[in-house]
Amino acid sequence: MEGLSQKMIKIIETAKDTDLRLTETNAIINKRMKGSINNIISIDKRKSYQSMVGFGGAFTEATSYTLSRMSDVKREKVISAYFDTQKGLNYSIGRIPIHSSDFALGNYTYIEEGDKELKTFDIAHERKWTIPLIKEASKMRGESINLLASPWSPPAFMKDTKEMNNGGKLLPEYYDAWANYYIRFIKGITKEGLSIFALTVQNEPAAAQTWDSCVYSAEEERDFVKDYLGPKLHESELEDLQLFIWDHNRDVIVERATTVLNDTVANGYVHGVGVHWYVSEEFEKLSQVHDAFPDKHILFTEGCQEGGVHLGSWLTGERYGRNMIGDFNNWCEGYLDWNLVLDETGGPNHVGNFCDAPIIADTTTDELHFNSSYYYIGHFSKYVQPGAERVHSENNTELLCVSFINPDLSVVTVLQNESENDRTIKIISDAEFCVKIKARSIVTIVEENMEA
Repeated sequence: MEGLSQKMIKIIETAKDTDLRLTETNAIINKRMKGSINNIISIDKRKSYQSMVGFGGAFTEATSYTLSRMSDVKREKVISAYFDTQKGLNYSIGRIPIHSSDFALGNYTYIEEGDKELKTFDIAHERKWTIPLIKEASKMRGESINLLASPWSPPAFMKDTKEMNNGGKLLPEYYDAWANYYIRFIKGITKEGLSIFALTVQNEPAAAQTWDSCVYSAEEERDFVKDYLGPKLHESELEDLQLFIWDHNRDVIVERATTVLNDTVANGYVHGVGVHWYVSEEFEKLSQVHDAFPDKHILFTEGCQEGGVHLGSWLTGERYGRNMIGDFNNWCEGYLDWNLVLDETGGPNHVGNFCDAPIIADTTTDELHFNSSYYYIGHFSKYVQPGAERVHSENNTELLCVSFINPDLSVVTVLQNESENDRTIKIISDAEFCVKIKARSIVTIVEENMEA
């Protein structure tokens, strides 16, 4: 491998049935291979695509409450595991619900029931657990965590069903009050010293969930944005806040984006489209949105393993890696996992919708369990820097692959092997080299900038 210096290339591996977990290894094959290598991935860093916003997870009440029940040592270990720029996953962004979601201890809002004028508005509820956790995460990272805010349901009195759970619709006479509610939340959180960079109109607007939820048709979301929320943001000097529509699954993302963004007034207020991973892995639909509206941005805003805790599952990590690679190869610009931490039940969740998280904190034993998903996410978040650009790669192998160039000009390639067999792959980039990819593994290759 002429011209190849191992000091310029790092190989990081996580593999099933081994002790490798985000472990730097020497997987480069340093001898000339006998015969030709037909499995080739060619990287062309001259051809770039979208710029990356960053990686993170959600500061739900379930997460912040769970960590409040852990010892100080274990709490700090979790915060470091996610937000330390060197030892952790290098998370730089987060998601915060606007009052309660299903992953809260119960339904709650920031006003007294019936207060259309928002005279009683107060985010004091978040000062108990969630705001302190975000501040600790920011301190660990050394800078503010940029937050995406999302509502699950308006207050019950604003809906036709008069309850926060089980879907229902926002009544037209409360459109103005509800738009004002977003503004009050953003300003309240900012006053606490936190940073909000983005807002979604509604979490999962096409589903009447048994928990906090609210249904909008595409036309209703369009009209709420163009006639109420968009103008309110501008009137409040929050026009630089990035507003995302949809915040739901890939299956009908094209139809939703088309209805909203074909309206020129609504289009002017919308920064992009949020996407979740449930229902399908139709990654190509993100490219269809990009092709139709190339000036709009696509952000992954939620995904998790459903059905309670899955300790020890390798399929969970592979699901994360597969979805991340699929979305990034189709113009997605960042990744927000769902709950950062859940307890031993996969909660708390006030309607029993228990799920998994990359870190499970057992509040009965004060133990932490790191799931495969934690390590799979880290193969991206630790090495793909905010501001990195995805670059072109030609892949004739059965492996999943995505490549980026960082602001420091290092090239990062993530490979995922879901087969039961090891694979030897030739990488053609600034140099040519071969890498052995273990069965059921994920590998990150960092080609450091040779001119640095």
